[in-house]
Amino acid sequence: MATKWVWTSAHGPYPPNMVSGGQDSDGTSIYVGRANHAGDLLPAKVIPDKNAAYIAYGGEEVLVDSFEVLCQKELLWDSAAGGNIPPDAVVGGSTTDGEVLYIGRAYHEGSQTIGKVQRSHGCCYIPYGGAEVALPNYEVLCER
Repeated sequence: MATKWVWTSAHGPYPPNMVSGGQDSDGTSIYVGRANHAGDLLPAKVIPDKNAAYIAYGGEEVLVDSFEVLCQKELLWDSAAGGNIPPDAVVGGSTTDGEVLYIGRAYHEGSQTIGKVQRSHGCCYIPYGGAEVALPNYEVLCER
């Protein structure tokens, strides 16, 4: 079954079959999304209960209003580290230079949150606490 990206905004409506990505430090559910920003297409953490979505960009956590959410019923998270990407990883975006970005998630300060895995940087970047946080150990969203 193929994945499907569905456009929405921070104020919804949200599709019923969004892919769960984790939970915020306060227990709020986080879903997988992506957004266009400064010419890049970047993975995003989508938090419907807070009418918000965030990306990691330029060292900051950036709030975005218009974005896509990933919809799919059968996906799983594979452990990875150091820029490694499983062969069945879900593509989440790309940089202006054409580098493919993958959907990752990682634990940081009590939060399991969505970010971008950038192979050339050897890490997963997550938007958290107003910053872009680089983490060497992460999970990658995969389709089986």
